[in-house]
Amino acid sequence: MFKWSGRKSCPLHETPHLIIFLLLFVGVPIFELYLLIQVGSRIGALPTIGLTILTAVIGGVLVRLQGLSVLGRVRASLDRGDVPALEMLDGALLLIAGFLLLLPGFVTDAIGFLLLVPWVRRLVIARYVQVIPRHPPSGADDGPRVIEGEFRRDD
Repeated sequence: MFKWSGRKSCPLHETPHLIIFLLLFVGVPIFELYLLIQVGSRIGALPTIGLTILTAVIGGVLVRLQGLSVLGRVRASLDRGDVPALEMLDGALLLIAGFLLLLPGFVTDAIGFLLLVPWVRRLVIARYVQVIPRHPPSGADDGPRVIEGEFRRDD
């Protein structure tokens, strides 16, 4: 038998995640379909399909070239003994760009091509790094980390 949990409704401050989810996975594809239909009515169905395939192919080639460049920077950073954190974020944005370029539509292609521009990726990474807290949570000990234990030397 079904039992009611007693929760009446979802408060408004908890619904933005649902709204964002609906906009991304329902609103964007509907808008993309609308644009594809509008472009198709202006230039024809076959040229629209060809344009969609062309952007996917060109985007794939550009993502591959830039991905190899990022891989080279990751290797160079590792060879120096550095952690390639920013290069990994750069690679993640290239992965997102490639995914967006493979989706049929003009808006996702435009965002994907924007993410292929190196200075746009740097701006996005800089914004992301500003959002993440750099310091440990308050209350954490700032002194040296001490692990207590016993030591015995067997020669």
